[in-house]
Amino acid sequence: MRAYFYAGYPVILTVTSTAVAVLLQTAFVLCGFPTTLKLERAFPANHLVELTELKDRDSLRHPKILQQQQSSVGSVVDFPVQGTYDPYRVGLYFTRVQLGSPPKEFYVQIDTGSDVLWVSCSSCNGCPSSSGLQIPIQFYDPSSSSTASLIHCSDQRCSLGAESLDSSCSGSNDQCSYKFQYGDGSGTSGFYVSDQIHLDTIVGDSTSSNASASIVFGCSMTQTGDLTKSDRAVDGIFGFGQQGLSVIAQLSSQGVAPDAFSHCLVGSGAGGGILALGQIIEPSMVYTPLIPSQPHYNLNLLSISVNGQMLSIDPSVFATSSNRGGTIIDSGTTLAYLADEAYDPFVQAITQSVSQSVRPLMSKDGQCYLVASSTPEIFPTVSLNFAGGASMILRPQDYLLQQNSVGGAALWCIGFQKSRGQGITILGDLVLKDKIVVYDLGGQRIGWANYDCTSSVNVSTTSSGGRSEYVAGGQFSGSTSLQNTRYNLILIAFVASMLQLSAIVVFS
Repeated sequence: MRAYFYAGYPVILTVTSTAVAVLLQTAFVLCGFPTTLKLERAFPANHLVELTELKDRDSLRHPKILQQQQSSVGSVVDFPVQGTYDPYRVGLYFTRVQLGSPPKEFYVQIDTGSDVLWVSCSSCNGCPSSSGLQIPIQFYDPSSSSTASLIHCSDQRCSLGAESLDSSCSGSNDQCSYKFQYGDGSGTSGFYVSDQIHLDTIVGDSTSSNASASIVFGCSMTQTGDLTKSDRAVDGIFGFGQQGLSVIAQLSSQGVAPDAFSHCLVGSGAGGGILALGQIIEPSMVYTPLIPSQPHYNLNLLSISVNGQMLSIDPSVFATSSNRGGTIIDSGTTLAYLADEAYDPFVQAITQSVSQSVRPLMSKDGQCYLVASSTPEIFPTVSLNFAGGASMILRPQDYLLQQNSVGGAALWCIGFQKSRGQGITILGDLVLKDKIVVYDLGGQRIGWANYDCTSSVNVSTTSSGGRSEYVAGGQFSGSTSLQNTRYNLILIAFVASMLQLSAIVVFS
């Protein structure tokens, strides 16, 4: 059946009070007052118009509106994800970035515990040349990129990095440099360059497109510790921290991407997942505030419950203070770590809840359990309770690691480790996998929801900071490959910034 709208029917034009004021003021200035505003018909009176013709006419307006709105809030940006949390297989998640002109691909570890993106450079000392991850190892050469330039000490961007201890200047070469030491004892040093990063973006007309932006990143000249090993070697580290030299901060300040990012890391099988600049939208999300003025993503963990019973742990154990590191979300950490005062009560509560069904034993990896079944359902649910009423529910596989069987019985070990005097609790990939995790930097909060990360998700360009008026959702699919993901954008809402006009066709 074909639908028609009869153009001769009366049309009621509804105009907001703001629009009326603007229109009247304009009429007074241009024409004097009083005056008459004449409305012209788009279609002649007494003319039958097909619904499809009206829709086609409207569709010509929408791309321009969406483009104007997108220019102020940035676009959703997709990064493919590969790797797994499993420490006996890979023990890290990594993505691919394209840098330079012409673009060159680099595989970099996803790390929310550091700020800076860096890649191995030509003439690097200690940098591996092959990888057990079956990925090609590349070296960045500033001289081979037509858009590369060195960052000098006088550059404001170098000063910005110095504020967060991400950059320094010394010697007589006037190069802005860096030296990082990571928690596992590995380290890297080098200098900063500015060059193009090439991005897969999604805009409001349901299409993917390529974009590029100039960013500052590190050119690694030396590497030490585990970074020199080839078994899990990648080309560098992609820091997703919130300081000035992080890529997310640089892109959002340029209006290229929103000031939020999300990940959903697949815990089973070959791993993989979703990484996007933007907020994944999920009805079951819960949020807790970030602790302000911290170098990492610090949260206020209040208590831990096992099987619904709150453990007797002083909340100050988890607090962020001058002598305690607090509780941190860190995708660059494979396992999870509890402050010493919380570790023993946690393990004891797990052991007591399953003492009738398993055989506890100690191993070099800590507390383990021999279980007749290869599935961990007999173990209790754990709840990490944060400020704002947000709880992170951990299934047994979110705090246990399965090891080789012993005498036909499955061996499960506690994956949480003691932080050993550091006064810090770190939630790494063991906990973060199989969850949507949203880092809303504009709203200074972090949210999460348990989720099947092989499923599609909706992604928005807005943040709780409320700076954007247009909301776009993109459907991302988790994948273990590094192929580009296709998206179907859904228009949720858009708001015209000055005039809100709505035409209502009235039938008699």
